[in-house]
Amino acid sequence: MRPLSLTMAAFGPFATEQVIDFKLLGKNPLFLINGPTGAGKTTILDAICFALYGKTTGDEREGSQMRCDMADDERLTEVSFTFELGERQYHIRRVPEQPRAQKSGDGYTVQKPEAQLTCIERDGTEVLLVAAKVSEATAQIEQLTGLDVDQFRQVMVLPQGKFRELLMADSKAREKIFSQLFQTHIYRKIEDKLKQQALGIKKEVEAMRNRRDGVLQGADLESDAALNDELKALAPELASATEKKAKIDKQVQLVSQQLEQAKQLTAEFSSLEQLNLLARQLDEQKTQIDQQQQQLLAARNAKQLQPVYQAVEARKLELTQATEQQLKSQANQQQSEAMLNQSLAAIETLPALETQQQQTLTTLQERRTLLPQLKQLEQLKAHVSDSQQQMTHAEQLGKQTKAKLAQLNDEKLAAQAQMPELKAHSQQLLTLQQQISDTKHHLQFYAQWLRGSAEMEQINARLVSAKERGAQLKAHHQECQVYSQTLTLRWHQGQAAILAAQLSAGEACPVCGSLEHPQPAQSEQVVPTDEEREAAQANEQSALTALTNARSDYRQLIEKLKDVEQRNRELAEQLPGIDSLTQAGLETTLGQLEQQFAAATKAQQQLVDIDSRLTALQQQEVLLNQQLEQEREQYRQLEKQFNESAGQLKQLQAAIPQELVDLTALEQEIDKLEQTAAQLKLQISSLREQHAKAERQSASAAAQLQSANETLARANEQHLLAVSEFERQLQTSKFDSLAAFQVAMLTDEQIAVLEQQIKQYEQRCITNKANIAQLETKLAGCTPPDIAAITDSKTQLEAQQQSVLNQWQQLSGRMRQLEQTAEQLNSLDTQSKQLEAQYAVVGTLSDVANGNTGNKISLQRFVLSVLLDDVLLEASHRLQMMSKGRYRLLRKEDKTKGNKASGLELEVEDAYTAKVRSVATLSGGESFMAALSMALGLSDVVQAYAGGIKLDTLFIDEGFGSLDQDSLELAIRTLMDLQSAGRMVGVISHVSEMKEQIGSRLDIIKTATGSTIKVILP
Repeated sequence: MRPLSLTMAAFGPFATEQVIDFKLLGKNPLFLINGPTGAGKTTILDAICFALYGKTTGDEREGSQMRCDMADDERLTEVSFTFELGERQYHIRRVPEQPRAQKSGDGYTVQKPEAQLTCIERDGTEVLLVAAKVSEATAQIEQLTGLDVDQFRQVMVLPQGKFRELLMADSKAREKIFSQLFQTHIYRKIEDKLKQQALGIKKEVEAMRNRRDGVLQGADLESDAALNDELKALAPELASATEKKAKIDKQVQLVSQQLEQAKQLTAEFSSLEQLNLLARQLDEQKTQIDQQQQQLLAARNAKQLQPVYQAVEARKLELTQATEQQLKSQANQQQSEAMLNQSLAAIETLPALETQQQQTLTTLQERRTLLPQLKQLEQLKAHVSDSQQQMTHAEQLGKQTKAKLAQLNDEKLAAQAQMPELKAHSQQLLTLQQQISDTKHHLQFYAQWLRGSAEMEQINARLVSAKERGAQLKAHHQECQVYSQTLTLRWHQGQAAILAAQLSAGEACPVCGSLEHPQPAQSEQVVPTDEEREAAQANEQSALTALTNARSDYRQLIEKLKDVEQRNRELAEQLPGIDSLTQAGLETTLGQLEQQFAAATKAQQQLVDIDSRLTALQQQEVLLNQQLEQEREQYRQLEKQFNESAGQLKQLQAAIPQELVDLTALEQEIDKLEQTAAQLKLQISSLREQHAKAERQSASAAAQLQSANETLARANEQHLLAVSEFERQLQTSKFDSLAAFQVAMLTDEQIAVLEQQIKQYEQRCITNKANIAQLETKLAGCTPPDIAAITDSKTQLEAQQQSVLNQWQQLSGRMRQLEQTAEQLNSLDTQSKQLEAQYAVVGTLSDVANGNTGNKISLQRFVLSVLLDDVLLEASHRLQMMSKGRYRLLRKEDKTKGNKASGLELEVEDAYTAKVRSVATLSGGESFMAALSMALGLSDVVQAYAGGIKLDTLFIDEGFGSLDQDSLELAIRTLMDLQSAGRMVGVISHVSEMKEQIGSRLDIIKTATGSTIKVILP
């Protein structure tokens, strides 16, 4: 950072606005801030520090206390500072908290603190970074400069009474300053990262142990030994329980079959008993059935005489009608005689027609009687066929269920056969997962090793180049040094000749005082000018700086090469034979392991699926057995129904003539008979109507009476004939008398009812006898089983089976739990070993990096100690010059007592006593020289390492008054060398020698109305 301008208003002793244009002092000025005590010399440094950080250099006064009491009430206290940082310029303005006169009215108000930060681009445009917020401006300044206010005070401003702070700081304070200057926070991050990783691994190890204990507790186990003992003890128990389970299952199955057979046999004995009971009941009904058969036989016989009887009744009716007609139709006797003769011819066929009609009706009645039986026959046939189909279907269902059970059993056996192989595959899962993790780590190690090898080749190439460049820079520096020394010597030698050339006769020599000058000095060579000498010194310094930077770069490359080699060695130790590995080989191995892992994962999933499938198959097996039992029961019921229907069908078929068993043919014949009967009835009716008409016509005729008589005679004759015919047939019939015939006469419906009752009785007898014969044949040699005993036996076996099953499930579940516990413990042990191996490495690295080992030096402090050695090397070079070779600064390497961090404390080596002592033993002037040397050495090293922080400016507030004349001269010489190296150096001092030797000044003029500033240039 390089100051460009500073503006102060009502700040400190400056009542009015004062502007300091540092550009007027030159590019790399060495200037003196001069003035009487209390004029405001230190206030300039306070203003710069306040503008940047809002605090003063001594931190003894707040910004609100810096207001000038002599300033006008209308003027605000404010500071504006423009500075250059790298290639950019920035402008910051700060206003502290202060009372301010109100714009209207009397009184004061409080002005809040504010700050504006602006970036000035190369083209002059301004970019506002912070508008007003004080804390944001301070944070931006700290980010831009890389320093906070305390570090700024210690490395860029050496305020009054603060010289010894940087010199006397302990390791912790010096670590804070150096870490900012050299940007070594990465090492702190490494420390924190390693510490976090170590703590994380430690927590994971503890968590693994807790999980392990939890797994054992979850299984009610105290230790691994208990687990192994229980596994060994449980294995034979489980095998014995499995054997018992298989045995009792077989016994239960056998007794279930026996019980089923016993139930079926008992049901058949019960059916036989019911059939015998039915046979006895049928025998008791036989007398009544015989009477009904006799009644039916008589009715059928009467049915044969019924047409003749009906004819008698008809003739009798005709006779009555003829008699009545004779009385009514005597007047028409003549007229109806011809018609009557014609009708008589037709009426002669009437008996034959009536006989034919009666025969047709009888046949029709017989056929109608057979119709219900044939329909019943067809129904029985359909029922028998349907029962047979249902039996066949039930049988097929039973066979299908048995086939399903057989297939189910095959699936169970096949699944159980797959389980050992799948279990063997799935048990490799943890091993494969660990191998995959190891292979991935190997790939990472190998990639890091390849990068390290490539980086070593690059570093070696850069080392060769750096070594060559270093040799060139060394030769160049030697040339510049020889030339500068030669030029300086010539300059000193030529000073006498320059003085001699200025002598005049009679004037006193400024050297010896003589008025005569017989042999004035003459220079054999051209005397170099001051500019030539300074240019040669600058070239020498520039060559030295370049050489120092090259050496620093070379050392950094060496250290970097060592780090890379160390990393590769560590990788080779972690992965033996790493140089013989290949990327493709590792990737191939990883691919194979991942395939095996996928296969093992699939096997594990298949094992779970098979386990679930076995459970489902067992449930299906129970359901199928129940279904098979239901289908068997359904088949027995269907078989029973089939046998009953088949017996009825056989009996009915025996009772119906063979030629009339066709229902369709019978229905067609009945239709034909009905048509014939209807035609005969119509024909007879027509004849009778014609005869009646003739009789009516005869009555209307003159001979109606004669005709009626004749009709009466014929009617009487027909009646007698009918009666004679009926009597003749009655005598040949089985009836003893007309009364017996009339008693035997029944209606068609009554006859049908009797026939149905008799046929049903006969069918029941036939069916019952057939069923009895079938069952007696089937049960020959069999005795009724003891169902209760078999049921009790089955109940006892099922209770034993449940007990054995419970014991087996308990043992099997415990075995499964123990096996899973063993697998989990093995997995956790493997992971714990991995974590412990990681902690052995990461934990050690964390302890070393965080300074928890014997020397108590952290990684960042170790790096800073190396950087501090470089700073002390440069500082000692200047301190030796200012102390005339007496003092040299050293870093204390002894361990600090107790647990206090060490590694960055300072000591001073006294060449006069050849002893090393604390820097606290230095006097005030010696401390100032040491602090100044430290500040200058720090500036050089920070610049050399190019860490992003440029210390282009140094302000020194007092301290020179403690130096003697020689030390003061050496200190001024050091400051001049620093100026020639491109630094801006501002010095505050009352020492008159400083004013004489430093031409550029800022004079502070103190007055009663406030101080003013004047720039003095040489």
